[in-house]
Amino acid sequence: MKPTRLIIVAVGGQGNLLTSKVLGEASLLSHMPVRMSEIHGMAQRGGVVESALVFGDARSTIISDGEADLLVGFEPSETLRALNKCNTKTVVVTNLTPLPPFTVAIGNGVYPELQEIQRLIREKTARLIALDASALAKQAGNIMAVNMVLLGSLIQTSVLPIAVDHVKEAIRTITKKAFVDINLKAFDLGYAEAEKTNT
Repeated sequence: MKPTRLIIVAVGGQGNLLTSKVLGEASLLSHMPVRMSEIHGMAQRGGVVESALVFGDARSTIISDGEADLLVGFEPSETLRALNKCNTKTVVVTNLTPLPPFTVAIGNGVYPELQEIQRLIREKTARLIALDASALAKQAGNIMAVNMVLLGSLIQTSVLPIAVDHVKEAIRTITKKAFVDINLKAFDLGYAEAEKTNT
């Protein structure tokens, strides 16, 4: 099977690593090979966490510039920062809720305009799904479910050959029992939102 390459970027504490684990489990349920690697910045201090997942026949988890088939960003400026991994066929899913870095908070930087971020991404890629994942997570019952909202949007693109049922089974298996129902609702909300933006 031809490899499909996914980059996930987030700020520490947003649930990026749980998303990777769910995708890994869902891949196994789908009998699809998957390789994963993670780069942890100063994650506990709000630094960047990046995951690379390669599905299908591949020997390496390294995703070079221009090689990503999919990019999922939990924070809009981090999505923009990872744009170099994309090409004209890449599908991008991004949360539109900013988490400005410390440098912006103390006046040593300027956060880019959300409209400009979206414009730059659309210029370089095939499709952008930009959504307020934080609002949808709250609607599901927990702001921490942003990762499941974005996972739902990602699966809706159908770029990854993973069945929805397998992802939901992985969510039930991997997430804590107290959060399973909320996470499944968040997944469904993200999936439905991506369907609306299917242009």
